[in-house]
This record gives sequence, C-alpha cells and structure tokens, in this order.
Amino acid sequence: MSGHNRWSTIKHKKAAADAKKSKGWTKLIKEVTVAARGSGDPGSNPRLRTAMDKARAANVPNDTIDRAIKKGTGELGADAVEELVYQAYGPGGVAIVIELATDNRNRTASELRKLLERQNAKIDSSGSVLHKFKKRGQIIFEADKVTEDAVTEVALELGADDVRAEGDVIVVLTEPSSFHQTLEAFEKKGMKPADAEVTMLPELVVEVSAKDDEHLTKLINALEEHDDVLNVYSNHEPSEA
Repeated sequence: MSGHNRWSTIKHKKAAADAKKSKGWTKLIKEVTVAARGSGDPGSNPRLRTAMDKARAANVPNDTIDRAIKKGTGELGADAVEELVYQAYGPGGVAIVIELATDNRNRTASELRKLLERQNAKIDSSGSVLHKFKKRGQIIFEADKVTEDAVTEVALELGADDVRAEGDVIVVLTEPSSFHQTLEAFEKKGMKPADAEVTMLPELVVEVSAKDDEHLTKLINALEEHDDVLNVYSNHEPSEA
C-alpha cells in the first residue's frame, strides 16, 4: 500500500481548521445542525457523529450540541439553513471545493464571487471540480509512536483502503461509511491517532508557482473566515514557506 505524499496539504488544512475552531463554535454547531437532517442518531448517521466529535474536541458543551441536533431534526422548529457546494478554479488551475450552509443563498453567492475574483479565481459551472476529489475517511498516526507494520496489520484486518507512510506520519484511508468502525478498532488496540476525520482528498495534487500559491493562501484563508463556509478543499500542494 503506497501513495503520493500529501501530508503538507493535510497539515495546512488541519492548521486552518484549528484556527477556525479557535474563533468560536458557530461553524461547528452549524455543521452539527445540517448533519442532523439525515438522522438525529449518530449511530446511524456517520456524518453527524463526525460533526459531534469535532464539536466535542473544541469543547462545545453537550447541551449546545443536543440543541443543534434538535434544530436539525426539526424538533426545535424549522431550520432555514440551506446546504450548498460551490466548485471553483483558482490561480494555476487549482480545483477548489467549498462546502457551506447559509440562510440567504443570494447574499452568500455574491460574497463568495467577490472573494474569488479578488484572488483571480472563479466559479466553475461545468461541475468538473468535484471529479478531482474523493470523500475518504482519514486516520493519521505519528510514526514515532506506532510502526507502519502494526498500523498496516490492523488496517488489513479491517479492510481499510490504503496505508501510506508519509514522512513523520502514517495515514490510513477508509471509505466514509467504515471510518468510525476503523477508528474505534485502532483505539481499542491502544493506537490513538494524531488526527482523524472524513474529508475530501484530491485524486492528484498539482504544483503551483510561488505567486499563485500566495493568491491561493489568501483566498483559502478568506473563504474559511466566511461565516457560512464550513469546509474548503483544494488540490494544490502548499508552499513549504
């Protein structure tokens, strides 16, 4: 099992997510609410379980999470928030997926178009961007705490899709539906990951110039700071600088 090195991209996204969490709980609560629309039972709704795990990791109180779930299921009244996915191409032809939840589609669309235009990016109406990504469960272990052989042995037992040694980490990839089962199995064996989530991973990472990288960094930061944006994914390799 092997693959291309994407750890710098993973670290970039994790750092951005951590910064987003530090600004407050608004987006995490919104993510729980929209995930609960499928079902308010995290046992049968993997997306809700993931959203709850992220909220708890940021110390969102349980009663706040419970209210968000009830809002999503309609127990606390109708929820006017709408889920949308925007596809865009940024500088250097980089593909960008923007997941958001908004109560005003027209306002959000206008604001996102302005953010994209400022950094030489534009909305893709062809729908081709999503084909460049795949939703995967991703479990990351620090290589100095577990061996690749030990991780691979458990991953094979559980039917994981792939195991990749990438620098100072070992990455296990799963189908989204089996993510929590795989994660729990590792934890029961005393193998606690450094990070775990269901995410969108690019099928192929592209390299960009330093100038394009600068524009992309500004764009992704601006998108992630927008109140309605839940997640931003791109298929470029961030500059080490």
